[in-house]
Amino acid sequence: MQLQGNWNYPTSIRFGAGRASELPALCRQLNMHRPLLVTDPGLCRLPLVARLLDYLASAGLPAQLFSDMRPNPVGRDVYAGIHAYKEGRHDGVIAVGGGSALDVGKAIALMVGQDRPLWDFEDVGDNWLRVNVAGVAPTIAIPTTAGTGSEVGRASLIIDEEDHRKVIIFHPSMLPRLVLADPELTTGLPPQLTAATGIDAFVHNFEAYCSPFYHPLAQGVALEGMKLVHDWLPAAYADGGNIEARTHMLAASIMGATAFQKGLGGVHALAHPIGAVFDTHHGLANAILLPYVMVRNRPAIADKLTAAARYIGLADSSFDGFLAWILQLRSALGIPHSLGQINLPIGQADTIGRMAKADPSDGGNPLALSASDYSSIYQAAVEGRLP
Repeated sequence: MQLQGNWNYPTSIRFGAGRASELPALCRQLNMHRPLLVTDPGLCRLPLVARLLDYLASAGLPAQLFSDMRPNPVGRDVYAGIHAYKEGRHDGVIAVGGGSALDVGKAIALMVGQDRPLWDFEDVGDNWLRVNVAGVAPTIAIPTTAGTGSEVGRASLIIDEEDHRKVIIFHPSMLPRLVLADPELTTGLPPQLTAATGIDAFVHNFEAYCSPFYHPLAQGVALEGMKLVHDWLPAAYADGGNIEARTHMLAASIMGATAFQKGLGGVHALAHPIGAVFDTHHGLANAILLPYVMVRNRPAIADKLTAAARYIGLADSSFDGFLAWILQLRSALGIPHSLGQINLPIGQADTIGRMAKADPSDGGNPLALSASDYSSIYQAAVEGRLP
């Protein structure tokens, strides 16, 4: 079977191993002649970024590299990128990396043509209508992890350091114009990050599937995305060079971010403030939190998970069987069982609970949860108490 294709759901995607060499042609398609390549400090030193820069240079497309950002990016990272973009007189953004680099790249592209501060475009009410659409720079997104799916998202998660919270910056024009999804670029991901980002992709599909809103297209995408993670994440973790496994995981990641237009839920509502307060890796936080939120949501999702378990191919298609598989998968991938194991304190439970309730992802949870409910889930996750 040939694992390649040109997709347009939700945007134009060039998918398949070896397609990174098409980058110059994609730049020309968008009339980019002096792109700013945005990536993170770790990736900027790796051969894959050098290879992309070589492709561009060989095609007469001089690109400047910007990598001044944190693992959980903050507002000043975006503003530093805006400065680099304007100083270099660039005409487009190539965002390369995991969720952080992709989010910063998309936010830079949004902000280079705006005269309002970044926080004025928080995803609240009609704030998105403030955007000067003509000022948004074209973006090409190139994922190097199979987790966030930010390459097909219309938003960026950026930390407001003054308020210690993750803010969703949103506009439809933030959706990258083109995505270059080459699984060969994900083969260097270490096993621990393969595990954390892989379960992040699963949680996106899982929470979209369990969201109570009506969106049958997203529902079907989420179901198949979960199955791909079930079938291929252990193989990608065991052998980072397994291109078939990496290909299917990259597809699952894209599917998760496509599906969660249906909604997210309590796992993300908690993971966002945990990342903002403790600088915890987002995928790892999701991976640890998942079973604790599942148990709390059980009355609303048990029937759905029975159907999902049958499709995925679990031997036990009950809620308990699904939960047992999640716990077994986390253990096999070396994911800690509790937040306490990554040194998160129980004393912040009330603060995290209030922040989780205020997070937009709370609106997609299958059950209505209070700030107190979120505090209790956080405490259970810190202590490793799973009923």
